[in-house]
Amino acid sequence: MAKVQSSAVTQWRKRRQRQGFVRVELQVRKEDVALVRDVAKALVDPNRETEARSVLREKIALSRFGGFKALLASAPLEGVEFERVRDFGRDTEV
Repeated sequence: MAKVQSSAVTQWRKRRQRQGFVRVELQVRKEDVALVRDVAKALVDPNRETEARSVLREKIALSRFGGFKALLASAPLEGVEFERVRDFGRDTEV
């Protein structure tokens, strides 16, 4: 049997995979397409990738360490009232 030659696209994808890239498919609203493409371009641009990752992690990504408790601990909670009136329920007649 003859070997089937890989298509150029398949070869390109395999080459990119060896370089550490992963193919991602997204579905976004029409008005966000340009924004998502710009973000992707910034992440692969050697001159902008470090700053882009830093900004995205700071502004968008949730903390991966500690979960919800860590998020609450890091939140600016000055002036937020945490005291509440104790409610012992209602009186019942027996």
